Amino acid sequence: LSSLKKFDEIKKANQAAAKKLVEDQLSSSSEDDDEDAEVKQGKILDKTFTIYTSQTDGDASELERTRQYMNEAFQSGAMTCLICIASVKRNQAVWSCCGCFCIFHLVCIQKWAKDSLFLVSSPLTDDDFGKKDYPWPCPKCRFEYKRSETPSRYYCYCGKVENPTVDPWLVPHSCGQICEREFKPSCGHKCLLLCHPGPCPPCPKMVTTTCHCKKAKPVPRRCSAKEWSCRLPCGRTLLCGQHACENPCHAGDCQPCPRVSKQRCICGRQTVERLCASPQWQCDQVCGKCLPCGNHTCEQVCHAGPCGDCPRSGKRSCPCGKTKFTLPCTEDVPTCGDSCDKVLECGIHKCSQRCHRGPCEICRQEVEKQCRCGKHTKRMPCHKPYLCETKCTKIRDCQKHQCRRKCCSGNCPPCDQVCGRTLGCRNHKCPSGCHRGSCNPCPETVDVKCNCGKTVIKVPCGRERTIKPPKCKQLCSRPPTCHHSTQEKHYCHFGRCPPCRQPCQKTLTCGHLCPVSCHDEALVKQTGLHQSAGPWEQPSEPAFIQTALPCPPCEVPMPVECLGQHEVSPLPCHSANPYSCKRFCGRLLDCQNHTCMKECHHVTKLNSSADEKKAGPECSQCEEECTKPRPAGCPHRCALPCHPGDCPSCLQMLKIKCHCKLSVLYIECLKITCADLKEKELLISCRNQCPKELPCGHRCKEICHSGSCPLNCSQKVKLRCLCKRLKKEVQCSKIQEGQASLECDALCKEMKRKAYEIKEAEAKAALEEEKRRQQAELEAFENRLKGRRKNKRRKDEVEVEQSPWQKYKNLIMLPVFGVAVVMV
Repeated sequence: LSSLKKFDEIKKANQAAAKKLVEDQLSSSSEDDDEDAEVKQGKILDKTFTIYTSQTDGDASELERTRQYMNEAFQSGAMTCLICIASVKRNQAVWSCCGCFCIFHLVCIQKWAKDSLFLVSSPLTDDDFGKKDYPWPCPKCRFEYKRSETPSRYYCYCGKVENPTVDPWLVPHSCGQICEREFKPSCGHKCLLLCHPGPCPPCPKMVTTTCHCKKAKPVPRRCSAKEWSCRLPCGRTLLCGQHACENPCHAGDCQPCPRVSKQRCICGRQTVERLCASPQWQCDQVCGKCLPCGNHTCEQVCHAGPCGDCPRSGKRSCPCGKTKFTLPCTEDVPTCGDSCDKVLECGIHKCSQRCHRGPCEICRQEVEKQCRCGKHTKRMPCHKPYLCETKCTKIRDCQKHQCRRKCCSGNCPPCDQVCGRTLGCRNHKCPSGCHRGSCNPCPETVDVKCNCGKTVIKVPCGRERTIKPPKCKQLCSRPPTCHHSTQEKHYCHFGRCPPCRQPCQKTLTCGHLCPVSCHDEALVKQTGLHQSAGPWEQPSEPAFIQTALPCPPCEVPMPVECLGQHEVSPLPCHSANPYSCKRFCGRLLDCQNHTCMKECHHVTKLNSSADEKKAGPECSQCEEECTKPRPAGCPHRCALPCHPGDCPSCLQMLKIKCHCKLSVLYIECLKITCADLKEKELLISCRNQCPKELPCGHRCKEICHSGSCPLNCSQKVKLRCLCKRLKKEVQCSKIQEGQASLECDALCKEMKRKAYEIKEAEAKAALEEEKRRQQAELEAFENRLKGRRKNKRRKDEVEVEQSPWQKYKNLIMLPVFGVAVVMV
């Protein structure tokens, strides 16, 4: 019991210590696996971008690149030092490149810079070493830094805070303050984000700016996009001074003038079409003008202005420059005979030769020279350097090896030997230059492979002995046992591969591939090998052997064309032969009008270039009559049998009625079919007067014609007035058109008046007679109502006395009407 109690106490203490260690330990970005990691990350990003988005009204489209860098800072294993190939943790000192913004361990980048400077300076001579400030490059973007810019301290991203504290609510390696780095390219504003990795976003400030050509009105724009073009013509005067820039509004200087003009060279001898932007040019001709001396010509090439004086005129010096001569330009200057006295290349002694032409010789005087280390002197020619054989015994900066350089000046270079000590991995030696202190960890990685060797994981050198091989998720790469080049897809495994179930894919005699499953190792029952000795012997189990079976017949559907090339049908490859589709042949016969009506058959091509649809010698012959359409109006058939091309002209006679349908005409069919409308009109006409009757009732006066008759009737007719007394002869067409009329005269009007009076008198007499009759009927009706006997039913006869007009009207009216008729 006591032992169990002690075990429980120790167990609880260990659990509490482990819990405290987990809470206090500063984990790297690869260890942030909490459930609220994404929510926490989103809050940190929003806090970092708050000031920037407040300037852009919430627009964060320009922050995508910066957001990507910050997400990598949070993601597990995303930030890796490219020098040591290890994850960058939150609590490790880092350095960020200002060119590519890649993050490295501070120790790694310091070692990188030191090694880079050593490699650059190692091939230098002893005199050049230490005199130049050679740069070192970034491992990723190769951006060069000076020796003085080698990082020695750990700063945040913005460079304000040294050794920033680790805050779980801030971006790793950030100080949490506003960045305030100047934008690139510089615009006068500073970054508004909190201290962040990666490049600063574009400037969000609003500025009022005009276009490139300064013609448009200033408009408010983002500072990062403040340069804009109004797209109007630039209009600035070009360098040629004659033309204006026609390009749209642009930044920078205008392009050279693109126009071409004829321009003279400087000397004015040649004229060439050249670009207006380069008016000054030289030809290849030598000037050749006679100089003022009269003995020499100008040897300059195409120059402006006067040629100048002869270069050999005036006072000229001898080669050493001590004596001057005044000689004609045709004579060369002689040597003066004095010593040269020019300073030699050594810079100490002078030339001892007499005045001479050409360069002086090297210094051959013997002097007392001191070696570079200052320990020895020697008398030797001045132009030769002097290095002694004494080796430097000073210890180099590695504090291990001597300089051992001959005649060292005391400024010993860094140790050029390789460290060579065995690293902690026990596999490699330190490749760095000889250095102080312990060596860096082995930068190499080792590949640990699965059984097939395709799945590989990289582990630090030295850990390959303790790491288990990875689980392979790749396909097996063992060579197949059948004829296939690759096995059926299955994962990497140990032991024998499963049987192949891939299609056979062997090439058959027809050229196709066998589609059935692989049968190279098929199990076949073996029979007939063992014969039983008698019925008492028990039958043995059938034996199976592994053998290769032959491929079955090819069943690939092949498109086969019938004999007559009418259709293409899929047939099994092993029985794919030409066949008859039972259709009509359908090829065009020689008559070019009918097709072959034989059943689908083979056709021999007489010519390779012949039409495939043309009949061959095996096709039938056309025995039909010609059925081609005849010309319009020809009712006869073609006299020839079915033939190609156009039919001959028809020479038969047509029996046609004329336009008026009274006469029968006989006309050649060719004439009627070839004639135009006007000629047909004349051919079908009988040349007689048209028998048709016009709407006015008269006969048409035109010759036999087609269509309706003209309405302009020329027949003379009598026209009477309304009272029928007056009359005259007028053309019928004028009456139909309403152009002719005949009005009544005064006599006609007088007769109308008298007739009207007689008519009124008759109407008045008739009215009086009607009144009397009605009065008589009324009196008779009243008499019947006065008490006559009812059973005496007789009709009262009322005698109506006739008026004088009724008695004598016939005697009066007959003579009047007779006179009127006579007058009319």
